[in-house]
Amino acid sequence: MDDESAFLREAIELAHANMEKGGRPFGAVVVRDGAIIATGVNEIAATNDPTAHAELMAIRAASATLNSPDLDGCAVYASGHPCPMCMAAMRLSGVRRVAYAYSNDEGAPFGLSTAAIYADLAKPFAEQSMRIEHLPVRLPTRPDLYASWKKRQG
Repeated sequence: MDDESAFLREAIELAHANMEKGGRPFGAVVVRDGAIIATGVNEIAATNDPTAHAELMAIRAASATLNSPDLDGCAVYASGHPCPMCMAAMRLSGVRRVAYAYSNDEGAPFGLSTAAIYADLAKPFAEQSMRIEHLPVRLPTRPDLYASWKKRQG
């Protein structure tokens, strides 16, 4: 049994345990240097937080374990195809490898696919189902927000 299969089996076990407690069937593990450093399950039902996906919960736990937002060198193994939000969070955190056990096609008959969101996000902003608009508002009594942040960074 290879390590990647073992990590995916662990994510699936987490998903089963979460489902048995009334949660959604998703689990994830974060691995660094061949060892699991954090796990997460989908906590949307428990928290009413629509961002409490298994991958995000695992990323949050890994960042706490490492005391850093930088997860460079980490891999995420998820029971299901990560949604665009989770994929973006993994990219922003520096995760270098993502593997998942169940595809969007496998989840679709059960209402567990995010393929439609991926398709919508691939469109130009003006064609997406959500209204997205740049409104360049500034505070006349304050310095430029981004320039001020950069200046504080030294």
